[in-house]
Amino acid sequence: MSLEIKRACKNKGRMGVIVRMQVNHRGRTSDNKKSFVFVFFFFFRNYYKWVLWFFLSLYLFTSCFVGGRTSSPSSSGSVLRTRLSSNRVSSSSLQSRALIESSAVNATSMVRPGAFKGMKIYIYDLPEKYNSDWVASSDRCATHLFAAEVSVHRALLSAAAVRTTEPEDADFFFLPVYVSCNFSTSNGFPSLGHARSLLRSAVDYVATKHPFWNRTRGSDHIFVASHDFGACFHAMENKAIEDGIPEFMKNSIILQTFGVTHDHPCQDVEHVVIPPYIPPESLRRTLDRAPANGRRDIWAFFRGKMEVNPKNISGHFYGKGVRTVILKKFAGDRRFYLRRRRFAGYQSEIVRSVFCLCPLGWAPWSPRLVESVVLGCVPVLIADGIRLPFPEIVRWPEISLTVAEKDVGDLRKVLGRVAASNLSVVQSNLNDPAVKGALLYNVPMREGDATWHILEALSSKLDRSYRRSMVSNQ
Repeated sequence: MSLEIKRACKNKGRMGVIVRMQVNHRGRTSDNKKSFVFVFFFFFRNYYKWVLWFFLSLYLFTSCFVGGRTSSPSSSGSVLRTRLSSNRVSSSSLQSRALIESSAVNATSMVRPGAFKGMKIYIYDLPEKYNSDWVASSDRCATHLFAAEVSVHRALLSAAAVRTTEPEDADFFFLPVYVSCNFSTSNGFPSLGHARSLLRSAVDYVATKHPFWNRTRGSDHIFVASHDFGACFHAMENKAIEDGIPEFMKNSIILQTFGVTHDHPCQDVEHVVIPPYIPPESLRRTLDRAPANGRRDIWAFFRGKMEVNPKNISGHFYGKGVRTVILKKFAGDRRFYLRRRRFAGYQSEIVRSVFCLCPLGWAPWSPRLVESVVLGCVPVLIADGIRLPFPEIVRWPEISLTVAEKDVGDLRKVLGRVAASNLSVVQSNLNDPAVKGALLYNVPMREGDATWHILEALSSKLDRSYRRSMVSNQ
């Protein structure tokens, strides 16, 4: 092989290099290899800068090209999806949906050290006849409006940040007894006749098996009473008052949906007012099917029990006759969408409504409170003296209207004044994600949800903790 290298003449101001190689196939193989190595070494030594520059340029060019190819479709697709989403649903619907998506952050794995003041709760492992047997016998047990007793139990079981399996380390003790699963009898009339005996049996069980109930007479123990009049265990108010709270529960802490602003025997116990239970999955489905344009074409909505003459059961008028007044006064008013028959998909009507009427039934509270708030319909509270859950985070006066029972006949005027003045402000307040999230129960628990706020309320009652009192006395 022979090699000739010479500098080429200038061509329009550019300088080039001409390399001529001739290969001689005669001779031995070893001589050829030596010649090849010599040529490669000579060429690289004199022109390595050009070679490095060439490969560096090629690398930069191809990486830019490939980067543009890989990122562009994703980016444009993301923009397209965003535009389509904004056309399909309103921003408030998106905010509401985000609260109940399964992909939401699981707060139980992100609870700050020392959260809830380091509170620890021990959950009694009761025989299945007190809880899981009820759920197994009826799907409704874990999904109806009284199912907070089930959801709170399940959320606490998965709340590693506050749960302890060592009772000696516990501040509070939770008794998971489901008394609302068998709330309604075959004739549809509510009955809680089994509740007191079932709870008494559970207390006897833990008092026999463990020393913790007897040492405080149950003052650091927690129950859930998620039905009409809480721990009074009766749907009729006068009968509930007559029976009162069972003596063995009067020292304990009750988580109950019932609450009023005035003195009442059925809340004459240490308690926390909690929201009624609505399955988050049902609300998610409703939001997924919400009108594409986000319009609310129903002005005032109510679906539920309304009688021309309210049911008279043992001298009791259902809802104190308020619903009957609404029916008689506004049934012919086109602005009021009133329906008496049950409809499984009635949440689809709530998401289309501006105002949602929430009149009292047997008790002041209603599951419509939760459904209305989460689905963006302004709740119209018609229940004198009602006390609502978590007022520190849910600013009820800013997201709802309150109408006195005696003024229910003036509903159209009241709603009309709000619609003409500050409706947009109320609706804006209603779209606060923290407000919506506080009324929902999740398993596992999530930061800011109903169980989270229950734990915050319990952490303010740590003066009842036997363990802490013993530590402070040492």
